[in-house]
Amino acid sequence: MGKPSDESAHGASGEASFEPDDTPAGGWGSLRAVARAIRGQMAVARSAEALPRVNQPAGFDCPGCAWPDPRHTSSFEFCENGAKAVSWEATSKRATPEFFAAHTLAEMWEWNDHALEDAGRITHPMAYDPMQDRYVPVSWEEAATRIGTALRALPDPAMAEFYTSGRASNEAAFLYQLFVREYGCNNFPDCSNMCHEASSVGLPEAIGVGKGTVQLEDFEHADAVFCIGHNPGTNHPRMLSTLREVSLRGAPIVVLNPMPERGLERFTSPQDPAEMLTGRSVRIASTYFKPRIGGDVAVLKGMMKWLLDADADDLAAGGEGLLDRAFIEEHTRGFQALADDLSATSWSSIERKSGLTREEIAAAAGIYAKAERVILCYGMGITQHRHGTQNVQQLMNLLLLRGNIGRPGAGICPLRGHSNVQGDRTVGITEKPDAALLDGIRRTYGFEPPAAHGHDAVAAIKAIAGGRSKALLSLGGNLAVAMPDPQATFAALRTLDLAVHIATKTNRSHLIPARQMFLLPCLGRTELDVQASGPQSVTVEDSMSMVHASQGRLKPASPQLRSEPAIVAMLARATLPASKVDWEGMVADYDRIRDGIESVFPIFAGYNTKIREPGGFHLENAAALRRWNTPDGKARFLVAPGLDEDPASGPDLLTLATVRSHDQYNTTIYGLDDRYRGIKGGRDVLFVNPADLAALGLAADAYVDVEAHREDGLPTGRVIRRLKAVAFDIARGSVAMYYPEGNTLIGLDDHDPRSGTPGYKSVPVRLSASVDRHDDAA
Repeated sequence: MGKPSDESAHGASGEASFEPDDTPAGGWGSLRAVARAIRGQMAVARSAEALPRVNQPAGFDCPGCAWPDPRHTSSFEFCENGAKAVSWEATSKRATPEFFAAHTLAEMWEWNDHALEDAGRITHPMAYDPMQDRYVPVSWEEAATRIGTALRALPDPAMAEFYTSGRASNEAAFLYQLFVREYGCNNFPDCSNMCHEASSVGLPEAIGVGKGTVQLEDFEHADAVFCIGHNPGTNHPRMLSTLREVSLRGAPIVVLNPMPERGLERFTSPQDPAEMLTGRSVRIASTYFKPRIGGDVAVLKGMMKWLLDADADDLAAGGEGLLDRAFIEEHTRGFQALADDLSATSWSSIERKSGLTREEIAAAAGIYAKAERVILCYGMGITQHRHGTQNVQQLMNLLLLRGNIGRPGAGICPLRGHSNVQGDRTVGITEKPDAALLDGIRRTYGFEPPAAHGHDAVAAIKAIAGGRSKALLSLGGNLAVAMPDPQATFAALRTLDLAVHIATKTNRSHLIPARQMFLLPCLGRTELDVQASGPQSVTVEDSMSMVHASQGRLKPASPQLRSEPAIVAMLARATLPASKVDWEGMVADYDRIRDGIESVFPIFAGYNTKIREPGGFHLENAAALRRWNTPDGKARFLVAPGLDEDPASGPDLLTLATVRSHDQYNTTIYGLDDRYRGIKGGRDVLFVNPADLAALGLAADAYVDVEAHREDGLPTGRVIRRLKAVAFDIARGSVAMYYPEGNTLIGLDDHDPRSGTPGYKSVPVRLSASVDRHDDAA
């Protein structure tokens, strides 16, 4: 089933080949990939039942990305990756007790990540038997009793960590945080810590809200859209339909990304018969710039510097200027400090750090200045840096200069990954509870929740490594593989007294033995959830604050499966025998859970009525209404000192970013191809600019070793060997490899100090030729 080296973090490996493919995103390639996913995972009848219900008003929300649905949609609204996610969940393959009896954890550890999940859906609750090194069946009642006993035995509730995946529903996440807070803990590491925490920290300081300010309809009115540091063709493909409409009506789409991404270049809509039959495609990017990795702050400061200079020239010529002075005066603070910083920043340093010329930056800024209404979209290419928080704030500075927030067709658009990562945070999954959340819990449920801040993801692993935390409960996800520094992370998790994984499929995190360990199989979003009051719906919040219902209809993969809310409530009852919360009543009817959410969070007023409307409802966003929930009631320009968003590179050092392939979603590996980048049959590759290869005396397709370096230029000792060097059109000074395999190069301390977001896209590295392409030594 594929045995990778330790240094590739046990990712799906193989002998990769580079076969460039110039076909547009979408099109027949997308349909063929959907067909392969269905054939590989699902019976035809099961797929025919599931896929037409994806993203429908009476169906289920796609378990993939968080891009919103058109309101009251009735079209066939899913994309290639959505179909893969559905087929992966609704698979006919099963990981039964017999499967686990046939394989030890040590044996399964040698499988690659694709093979582990490809074993199929877990059908029964399982407990780890260390004598056999196997999972063995356990009853739900025994599992709950043992878990509750272990949690109560901890000397301090803060010695437990409670991880949450962004695929958990609002209902499951709310019950989870309620359970944990009544238990007495605020340790909530979650997947947001690893992706958009920089947004959650940076945006409130600037505009008082930690979310995007646009809705899907705003793209119909934007005069320009900027796409910065994201790849919709792979990570949120349904966005391409929206960008296609923007392009067709003639509005410019400006892309800033170190790598060419096919979905941002051109797109053939699988839902457009004329395009499919004729092979036509729609050009997405009107202008495509490739700054070097780590050059975002320099580009953004350059655009703002050009804008201020052009504004001064226009005023001198008798014009009205290019800035929105009325907006700046009425709604903002800090403009002069920003202007002074930009004035003191030289163009030579901007060009050197950004990798773009002054003329290229001026061209981008000119498009911005000409457009009356602008949307800035960004992804983890902005946030996963050593100073990701300030990256986000510089984007907001650019918008504030021309009042591009709080009006139709303008605003900030963070592109979330997991389908409900934003909703989980809205309903209380945070290690830093504010007074309103604590007051709401106290008022509604009658217990005193803890106020002390808990652990984020990095702090949680460090606490486990240091022996300060001894239990980990995971509501979905694959925490061990998602984290940086797998060697340290894996070693830490092996010291746990208790590990509990609520999951649909087996992944590598489930193979790291704790003294007690449990696999608790849950329903997927595609499956029918029946409780005492009848079939239930759950709700999710997309990346534009739309909340809508999701109801699966497929027969569950096993009669033993329980819903995530039911599992959380079961654990809460077993752990808290004197609980003040009516766990059984809430699970019997999820309307009662939503009543609780509404009571704790008044922004959900009328929750149960509103989610019964097709398309759901929008949560009010104060910044979109030009109400600034900041200490002084104003939006704030925030200065980023200097231009270094990442460690400075020394001689012969390049900056590495980890990226997802087109055949994966986060840590889930669907296959070994990356269609849009031309990679076939493997993942152990390194994308390098041909000029950088030549300068280093390396040949294309040669095998290279990659060694991470510290900020001072000294080596860290973290090395990945035998990656095939692919000559690729990536920005000079930049290299890329796949995530999570590249996590080996990143230490637990390599993160943004403001948000804790790991620097997955900011690794100084040195390349050297591999001595022997067949050498497997570490």
